[in-house]
Amino acid sequence: MLFYEHELKALRKAGRFRTREVANYSVKDFASNDYLGLSHNKHLHQATSKELDIQPTHASKASLLVNGYHQIHKDFEDALCKANGFEAGIVLGSGFNANIALIEALVRKGDTLFMDELYHASGVLASQINHINVVFFKHNDMQELETLLQNSNAKRKIVAVEGIYSMDGDICKREVFSLCDSYEALLIVDEAHSSGVVGENLMGVFDYYKIEIKPHYIKMGTLGKAYASFGAFILASEHIVEYLLNRAKPIIYATSLSLYDTLLAHNTLKYIQNNKEQLKEKIKRRQELIFDTLGLKIDGLIVPIVIDDNKKVLEIKNSLVEKGYAIGAIRQPTVPKAIIRLIARLGESLETLEILIKEIQEIR
Repeated sequence: MLFYEHELKALRKAGRFRTREVANYSVKDFASNDYLGLSHNKHLHQATSKELDIQPTHASKASLLVNGYHQIHKDFEDALCKANGFEAGIVLGSGFNANIALIEALVRKGDTLFMDELYHASGVLASQINHINVVFFKHNDMQELETLLQNSNAKRKIVAVEGIYSMDGDICKREVFSLCDSYEALLIVDEAHSSGVVGENLMGVFDYYKIEIKPHYIKMGTLGKAYASFGAFILASEHIVEYLLNRAKPIIYATSLSLYDTLLAHNTLKYIQNNKEQLKEKIKRRQELIFDTLGLKIDGLIVPIVIDDNKKVLEIKNSLVEKGYAIGAIRQPTVPKAIIRLIARLGESLETLEILIKEIQEIR
């Protein structure tokens, strides 16, 4: 019996049906979130494997609170704290789990969560847990956010924004920090798409805006994008981290992050720190090319090109694959209007990016 035949048929008709496709490494990659191109860096892989070989175990084996907290985890957390200016940190399984952990644990009865309407689906899912009172504000609208905070009688106020938004590619407003200061609100910044991409030290928006770290700031980042590994981290005050270790279910009940992924991400952090000037120059050149050719000012490396047709955006994607390029075709309801999501990643040359842009201009 086909239990969901009607629903699947409706998705196909609307051009919203999704399938998995085995990655084709013969085409140029402008689709993945491997922003710095480090997933192809064999030296990082080899160094990580060599370090892991001398460890007594190659697997974490248990949750952080049983006996799965390895010195490898602690060393990476300490390095992240030092690089970002935070007191304490936790590494965990994924950015999706990190958002679930933060929102489910922090927003208690009597509290209100104020979330940007374009916040990641993982955060939106967490906000639908029964006890959570969530209010969405217009994307990057600091005036509306201030009005909401001003009129709130919540026991605790928690604000959730992204550093760089995954589909629109724009950066959060600097005012969100001062607003949370003024109204004594906890601030969660999801830096999945900004960590490793923006800032004087490529550490993300706290670095980009030169924000002095305060006890009510929380930074979440992923390791499967610019860090070319897998997993996530949460950085916060010692107080907040202690609370999460005691209340956040995805931290308490999940096996700790794999030792290979943790070591690899730590080595990537060192690579970014040691090569930040060259990386920043490459990012800048790609941003300039996008502006000169498409007239789009991008804050990071995400280039959203509006097509506004679910079927056409797939046709464009398939046409470009035939020409040797992989790009993202993002459709409703993920975005309000269907877009080509082009990643101007450092793993492909500037010259190849320019050729791809010309191809897109011809077939749009």
